[in-house]
Amino acid sequence: MSKRDYYEVLGVSKSATADEIKSAYRKKAIQYHPDKNPGDKEAEEKFKEAAEAYDVLSNQEKRQRYDQFGHAGVGSSAAGGGFSGGGMSMDDIFEQFGDLFGGHFGGFGGFGNSRSRSGGRVQRGSDLRVKVKLNLKEIANGVEKKIKVKKYVPCKTCHGSGAEDEKSITTCQTCHGSGYVTRVSNIILGQMQTQSVCPTCHGEGKSITKKCPECNGEGVVRDEEVIDINLPAGVMEGMQLSVRGKGNAARRGGVNGDLLVVIEEEPDKELIRDENDLVYNLLLSVPQAMLGDTVEVPIVEGRAKVKIDPGTQPGKVLRLRGKGLPSVNGYGTGDLLVNVSVYIPEALSSEEKNTMRQMEASPNFQPNQSIKEKIFNKFRNLVG
Repeated sequence: MSKRDYYEVLGVSKSATADEIKSAYRKKAIQYHPDKNPGDKEAEEKFKEAAEAYDVLSNQEKRQRYDQFGHAGVGSSAAGGGFSGGGMSMDDIFEQFGDLFGGHFGGFGGFGNSRSRSGGRVQRGSDLRVKVKLNLKEIANGVEKKIKVKKYVPCKTCHGSGAEDEKSITTCQTCHGSGYVTRVSNIILGQMQTQSVCPTCHGEGKSITKKCPECNGEGVVRDEEVIDINLPAGVMEGMQLSVRGKGNAARRGGVNGDLLVVIEEEPDKELIRDENDLVYNLLLSVPQAMLGDTVEVPIVEGRAKVKIDPGTQPGKVLRLRGKGLPSVNGYGTGDLLVNVSVYIPEALSSEEKNTMRQMEASPNFQPNQSIKEKIFNKFRNLVG
């Protein structure tokens, strides 16, 4: 099932400001919030869909990639995590956007919050960035890559809790497990109530009396992980894809960060990329250009034969339709453009010079006025 346009999901135009996008998301979240629509699967899916759209459109970098490449620019399925845009869980939504619709800072009338369901603020691991080099064949067909990443992973001894055992985890006595403390100040107009992250537990809502000896209470250790990523066909140099949840693990059982995959293209020895088109410079000999020939040119998958008509002029471009690269959005395939050049020998033997002089005397080797005008007009269009 194809995804709906993110702007359509939130009901905003493509020129919408950040505040307009935020406001539209809040309205959708209120309308389809699970606490307001208990047991309604359709409302839950629309709630997730709106959060997914906001995740992209509220981020300037993601929004720019989406505007340029559509859904493929911000996501695709990937083993072990899935690209950003590949679907968000309810926990992801409450963790990332909870402050927008409820909790400690007001909002939707008290349903939903930015904390974990058990109370306290959930930590989030940092994102990682890696570069992946692809050749033209991999770009044309899409490819699965295995990459080894050094990162923080949950501690195997304490399973990410940071505590020596379960008995070592207690409720924070300062905030009583909420992760926040409330302060009341007297002002001229009355009393003002403010809430802030608990300074004792840093918003986690719990304390550790005995730390895990392996990770020293952090819940994470430095290690390596081999990650499978599926890169879609048609990606371009500099494009960035997100593999959700494959970044650094968070301290003490929080939400993992993302792995940001930056695409690098390996230069091809014969073909030059121009967006979805490929360009090849075909060098003909003088006899081939004059008499015509059938030649082979490189394509992504092997070689193709091209017919050269007699009298082919330098600068002529031959188009092989559908022999370029696929669009990352799936909207067709580019062409192979064969740019014709003619090689003029720099040195000739005496016999060859005599032959050329005899040919020069022939009227067929003298450009007439119409040919001169055609070449002049072509040159004027190029410089104009």
